[in-house]
Amino acid sequence: MDHPLTIVFFGNSAAVQFQHDNFLLGEIQPNIENVVIPRTVPLQLKKSGRDVSVISLIGLHETALDLDSLTGQLVNENEIIAFIFVVRLGQLTDADKMGLEWLQRVFGDEVLQFVMILFTYECEEESDSIIDDLKKNSALERLIEKCAGRYLTCSKNMNNQSEMRDLMNRIENLFTDNNLQSYTSEMYTAKDLQNGTCRSDHPTVIGKTMDCTLMTETRQTRRRLIEKCSLDGAQLDQNINGRRKEIDHLFHRLHLDNWHHSKLRAADVLQLTTYSLQSHESCADEDLIQTFLQKILMMNYRARHVKTIDTHDEQQRNSDLFEGEEDADIFSEIYLIPEETNGSDAIHPMDVQMAVFHCADSFLKQLMVTKLSQCQYALPLLVPDPFTQEIEFPLWTFRQINKSWKMKETNSEIISTIQPVWKAETPMVSFFRFGSVSSSKSQLLNSLINERHNTFFHRHCPGSSKTRVLMDGVVEIAWYCPSGKKTDKFTQCVAFCNLHGDAGDCEKQLQILTEMTSVNVVILPRLDRNDKSAAQIQNLFKDRKPLICLLTEDEAKLSEIRKGKYKTGLKDRNQSDVSEEVIKAINKCLSSSSSESSSVFRLEDVTKYSGITVDEDHDKECSRGKKAAQQMMVLLEKKDLTEIKELFLPCQGKLWHQWCKKNKELHRSQGNETDMEIKQKQNMKKIREEQHVLDIGDFMKLFITEINSQSPNEKIFFLKWLTILLDEYTSADLSALHYKYNEKWSKVRAEQQMTNEHAELERISKELQAATFGLEHILREIGQIYESCKSVNKNKEGLPCDFSSLPSLAAEMMISGFPVELMDGDAAHVPVVWVTAVLHELIQKLGDKKVFVLSVLGIQSSGKSTMLNAMFGLQFAVSAGRCTRGAFMQLVRVSEEMKEQLNFEYILVVDTEGLRGLELSGRLTRHQDNEMATFVVGLGNLTLINIFGENPSELQEILQIIVQAFMRMKKVKLNPSCMFVHQNISDIAAGEKNMEARRRLQETLDEMTKLAAKDEVFDAECFNDIITFDVQKDVKYFAQLWEGSPPMAPPNPPYCENIQELKTTFFSHASNSDGLELTCLKDRIKDLWEALLNERFVFSFRNSLEIATYRKLETEYSKWSWSLRRTMLDIENKLYNSIENERIHEVSESDLQEKLGVKSVEVEESMSQFFEKDKDKEILIQWKESFRIKISGLQENIVRETTRTLNEILQQRDMKKRIDAQRTRYENDLLEKSKELAVKLKDKANDEAVLKTEFDSFWKECVNKIIKETPQIKNIDVLNDMKRLLCNYESVSLNDLKSKNIFSVPRYSDYVQIRKPRGNTGHDKNAFRSAKQTFGSIEAETHIKVLVNDIAQHAGKIIMSYNIAKMGYNQTYMQELADYIKNRVVDYEQGSRNYVFKKQFYIDLVISICKRENKVITEQHRRFREANDPVFYFEQKSEEYYSIFQKYCQGATSAAIFGEIICQKLKQPIQKSVYKDTARDMTNEIRTNCESLNGNRSSLEKHILKRLAEQEDFYKYITYFNSPRDHLKNFIRDEVSQYITDKFEVSVRPKMKKNIELLHQKIMEAAQRATTLVNTTSGDVQKWLENFTLQLSDLLIFSVKDLSGVSHEGVDDFNLLEDVISKLLGLVSSEIQHKFSTDTFPVNLEEKDRPDDILIDHLGQCCWVQCPFCAATCTNTVENHTGDHSVPFHRVDGLTGSTYDETECLGSDFCTTLVRTSKMFYTGQWFPCREYRKAGNVYAEWNITPDFSELPYWKWFVFRFQEELEKHFERKFNMWDVISYEWGKYSKEQAIESLDEYI
Repeated sequence: MDHPLTIVFFGNSAAVQFQHDNFLLGEIQPNIENVVIPRTVPLQLKKSGRDVSVISLIGLHETALDLDSLTGQLVNENEIIAFIFVVRLGQLTDADKMGLEWLQRVFGDEVLQFVMILFTYECEEESDSIIDDLKKNSALERLIEKCAGRYLTCSKNMNNQSEMRDLMNRIENLFTDNNLQSYTSEMYTAKDLQNGTCRSDHPTVIGKTMDCTLMTETRQTRRRLIEKCSLDGAQLDQNINGRRKEIDHLFHRLHLDNWHHSKLRAADVLQLTTYSLQSHESCADEDLIQTFLQKILMMNYRARHVKTIDTHDEQQRNSDLFEGEEDADIFSEIYLIPEETNGSDAIHPMDVQMAVFHCADSFLKQLMVTKLSQCQYALPLLVPDPFTQEIEFPLWTFRQINKSWKMKETNSEIISTIQPVWKAETPMVSFFRFGSVSSSKSQLLNSLINERHNTFFHRHCPGSSKTRVLMDGVVEIAWYCPSGKKTDKFTQCVAFCNLHGDAGDCEKQLQILTEMTSVNVVILPRLDRNDKSAAQIQNLFKDRKPLICLLTEDEAKLSEIRKGKYKTGLKDRNQSDVSEEVIKAINKCLSSSSSESSSVFRLEDVTKYSGITVDEDHDKECSRGKKAAQQMMVLLEKKDLTEIKELFLPCQGKLWHQWCKKNKELHRSQGNETDMEIKQKQNMKKIREEQHVLDIGDFMKLFITEINSQSPNEKIFFLKWLTILLDEYTSADLSALHYKYNEKWSKVRAEQQMTNEHAELERISKELQAATFGLEHILREIGQIYESCKSVNKNKEGLPCDFSSLPSLAAEMMISGFPVELMDGDAAHVPVVWVTAVLHELIQKLGDKKVFVLSVLGIQSSGKSTMLNAMFGLQFAVSAGRCTRGAFMQLVRVSEEMKEQLNFEYILVVDTEGLRGLELSGRLTRHQDNEMATFVVGLGNLTLINIFGENPSELQEILQIIVQAFMRMKKVKLNPSCMFVHQNISDIAAGEKNMEARRRLQETLDEMTKLAAKDEVFDAECFNDIITFDVQKDVKYFAQLWEGSPPMAPPNPPYCENIQELKTTFFSHASNSDGLELTCLKDRIKDLWEALLNERFVFSFRNSLEIATYRKLETEYSKWSWSLRRTMLDIENKLYNSIENERIHEVSESDLQEKLGVKSVEVEESMSQFFEKDKDKEILIQWKESFRIKISGLQENIVRETTRTLNEILQQRDMKKRIDAQRTRYENDLLEKSKELAVKLKDKANDEAVLKTEFDSFWKECVNKIIKETPQIKNIDVLNDMKRLLCNYESVSLNDLKSKNIFSVPRYSDYVQIRKPRGNTGHDKNAFRSAKQTFGSIEAETHIKVLVNDIAQHAGKIIMSYNIAKMGYNQTYMQELADYIKNRVVDYEQGSRNYVFKKQFYIDLVISICKRENKVITEQHRRFREANDPVFYFEQKSEEYYSIFQKYCQGATSAAIFGEIICQKLKQPIQKSVYKDTARDMTNEIRTNCESLNGNRSSLEKHILKRLAEQEDFYKYITYFNSPRDHLKNFIRDEVSQYITDKFEVSVRPKMKKNIELLHQKIMEAAQRATTLVNTTSGDVQKWLENFTLQLSDLLIFSVKDLSGVSHEGVDDFNLLEDVISKLLGLVSSEIQHKFSTDTFPVNLEEKDRPDDILIDHLGQCCWVQCPFCAATCTNTVENHTGDHSVPFHRVDGLTGSTYDETECLGSDFCTTLVRTSKMFYTGQWFPCREYRKAGNVYAEWNITPDFSELPYWKWFVFRFQEELEKHFERKFNMWDVISYEWGKYSKEQAIESLDEYI
């Protein structure tokens, strides 16, 4: 068989995806070890049928790997028919352009006939762009021309079969075109000669050494030429190869081998890692990159000082040292030369920096360069690629850098300037050196700029080493920024450029610098005309631009040798003298009037030079982002900055501010007028409508369109570009306004009474506010567009997308690392709707991740944002005079390794506006400071409190605000922690001083706690009473930020060390926290803001997380209680069977406790697991003990109730024995008589007609006889019995006994009369004056309603206890019921009340209860009658007895007949057992799967309300209001009935079938065991029967007594008996199954076994206390629960019939609205609603939180049933004309939908 043909792939590794389904390349990336191993692929050449193997060289030509040793092997061992050059479509890189040259150099020119280009794409749309790319890109065209036009496109995954077939066809065509020839070893050998003669013209090549080895086979005539070329080429090869190996070795040591495959990403560097929590001054090679980055992110300029450690070499050296003392001799040993060790040289710090630069993505590069600038370090300006030497100008990296300086004008006025460096126009001074010099150029430069700081790294800096690999040819730039003082070295901002390395070797860099510079400074050794750089030096000297020559071998002082040409010596000179001379010369050159010396340098001008790459142009995504941002900026041109927001962002202007103001007024008003509140809401709605109709404008349209249409990277570039351009656009005007404001503020402070100046200050403040324009304002506008659209529920005209997608944009920005506004700083308001929508989208994108919220508080301009930026490498705005306004949140990702130590995935950093701000119209008052502090403290898991300076009065005021905020958190059960950061401390090293400072801080905090405790009415003596706080660990003292005086001062290293210490302490706090889920954070924001709006924070705060956690606990409690209850039901069922079978004669609680023990232990373990392992365990702990007690109490109650029930059954069994015995006697008599008749008719056994006629006659005669002997069970009339009883009790005639349904009366005032006061005869007819007072005090009404419902509930239990279905009905039951009701009413009247009931109350109550229970009693009586009335009973038994009669006639054996009798006797018990088991199984399934019944009480309430709304039945609502228990029962019955009907065939019938089969199996097993027993022990039929029934006693109500009168003579064939039972039992099972249906199933169940009754009993054991205002029922799942009663939302109080004081109008308030007002209610005395708890009793037990939610459900209901309600209560609603406008806007669908928001 032919060996496979080989295809070689080479090219860019980014152009392919290595993965398991890649047909050609697989998932293993090539390296030097596996490159020679061909991979056989599942493809063939179609025509030849030859197999194909693949060798992948992808990515290897970009590395420094020497492939020469392998290529010969590849050629010799493989038959290569094609070389496939893989290129990424649309992304032709420089390495791609050189790829074919590399191939030619390695394999020779002949290889081109075998080459084909394969363009890969990521998505199919890209594949169509090949033609466009060819038209645009000449380099691409040249590549394709070289390959004779051969190219193809395919997916980079290479997993599309169709594309792979096309590729194989093209390769086979190429093979055919080459005459089936492959690339040969001869071709490979011939290429060496070709390379030897021509490669010297190309000194720089990618990735390969130049092999110019002379081949001995070459012709003699070319030998000399080749030898010369070989010598030159070999030297060149050696240099290039050596440098390449150095670079590769460096990258290898830094663990950056694969940097060209995967760049270092900013997103990865900014996440929280172990590196970010460590600070090392020295580390291993592999840790240098991360250590450098983490330090530079913290603005620690010592990032360049990190050294490498080599512990092995150190130990080796130490072990080799001499130790003896006797022969020690300094004179001989001091000059010994130590042996060289094997250790590597230390890596140069600048190599670390530049390696990061080369390996970083665009965003990390920019971030790093920005941080380098903040460290006052020089920045890379021109950077040669270490491999291609192509020069890059990284303009993008400079875009976020601003520089500020001050200049003194001629009139001595100081002018401040802040400018982006890329825009700044300054003179430039360039420094070069030619040749090797002894003096350090960089060190000299530092002495000119800042002698205290190494702006440019030089050989004497800490960490410097001998080797430096990546700096030659790099140009660095730094700016000197004057401070406007006399000590300034230069009076203007000057750019200094430093070309590293020999300028003679860097022609392009030298050209650019000399053309752009204002002054050239050159360091030279001794000048020599024959020097290689002599011509370049001469050109500089002849150039008209000033030149300063620094001569290393000259001692002369500064002198001007020509105009603008200076020289000075460096040899043996004082450094400071030289510096002064150079400064003097530069200043003189810059002040020269010549045009050359006054030329202006702008960074962007560098882009004009050819031969260099500009990063912004090279990166297509950056370029597209810039273009999009520039399009937006065009729209802002020639616009007044102070009017720009009003023009382009109208939604966040006046209308938004008006809405915020009205919203606060609405929440904080205490007015009692409903119409005012409605009017306010209507006004707010109108504002939203006005916002909605505002023109969106081209600016916002373009923004939304662009951000929706870009790739993730493009989007980030676009947003960054927009930020950069907006900052540029606004910076100049903002600086001027800040200057004017500060100037005016100084005047106001100096002269307090200047009213005009105050007005002017206010005007400038407004201008400042209007002129501040950034990305945050655009996002704010999007937020307001969203909120207005959401309010009117309609898309905005002109909006280029659906408004519902807008929050997704902000969520994506958060994920990308952009801060998002949490609180609008201009409006001092949280846009809750927008923020919660953004967080919702964040959850959709990330999942409900846990976050740790870190917030910061402090006074304005105290360095909060700077501190956060240093901690996490963030970029909160701190420059250009722009302080943080409001609050912003930003996500910091936690790395995978750190997630193992922490309990959350993200840190949410919240940066806030400073407290006690001066400017902006006096906007921040103390109240607003409190608001801000409370908000961020409540939000944060940890709050950093930033204190600046040591002003005692300022400190005291801030601390009081903060202490008050923490006290509020304590009162609402939130437990944040805090740390104090005291910044700008002069001497932080003084331990004693710090101890004293801590002591003073603790005393101040304790003092402020006492003051705040008075305001908040809270018992606290010290700060630790309200928060866990360790003054030793939780107080940090920070050094001042700057090391020296700005603008040239770098950050202070001790400040950075303090930051690192703070991060470590932060990590300690964070590792002990579980964080907060994003859903909880969303709710927390809403809860905090709503409470703050209501002013009474503690009273108004609704802790959604705690409420949700408690509801979760309720759901678990429901599961635990159901588990116990269900187990007890199973136990009860078995014991019930045993009782009926007379196997048990007593039941004790201890027995039941023991039987329940296993399940009890399971429940306890489940509880422990839940409380210990749930994510909210810290919240749950407060309820652990109370719920443990509840479960224990529930268990005792279940045991007690079951014991009582079973003992009652025992008593009833004994009472029922007579009835059962009589019935059994009748049955047995019938059997015996039918047997006698059968003997007579034995000869007619085959005549069916005769047998049937005779049996029917016999049966009728027997039944008639039984009926005569047995009293007939008559029909009953419960209602009539009770009425007759009442006639006797109350002395009224039956005709006069009329009644109302007491459960549906609107009020009870007609039933009561006022007690006679002393000295007064007669009655006050107006018994319920309180019903007309206030807004409708209904305390008495509520008490009576509770009494009525409670009596009804207990009456139902009494009736169920009579067990009428088993014991029958007795009229004495009615008498007992009437007596019970009478006693309850009398007991109630004897309480301390000022009224008594009329007679009619008792009559109506009794009759109403009777009517309600009539159905239950009648149904039970029907069952009793069917079971015990001879007519019913024997009619059912006729067929069974006839069957046995036939068997007698046919002469069946005794065993066969006895078997049939057994089966007939088993039929009823089997049916009962199967029905009961199926019912239990279905109960459990419904409890688990039925959505409406499987949750907690709140969930059940939600489904009840949904069903009510769907049905729109007014009278069902009235039942729900008046008798919530009854409605609950009806609801559960309906739900269970519907579930069983819907699931009957798929669930109920299969369960029934399974149960009957299981029971059949157990009966037959019992029969088999009984047969085995009697056969082995020679037992008789009695023994068989006893054993058989004993085994079934737990399963069925079936015992020996059921067969006591049945003759079993002659039954001795037990095997036959077993066979008969087996056969007939199958028929019985089939009959039961056949009759099983939705009709028979519930009817044949006792009440206690019905699924609905079991669930009613289970779910009804909850709290039934009703709100004293609106009568809403508490939704706590636990009966007699601890803590306050509550509901998710209250009702309109008028639904109870309550009215306003001195009116007949129904109330139209919600409780949640009432409790924030000063309206009054009456309970014997007047109380303000806002202080409702003071009314005591039930009022004190309710927690009613003020709420301004819309509550659409009850508004819809009242509007929908307004007429019915007014008719029912015989009253009108108060101010219906006003409220109906708003309430009428809700549809039923909206009402139902709103329930999900609250529950």
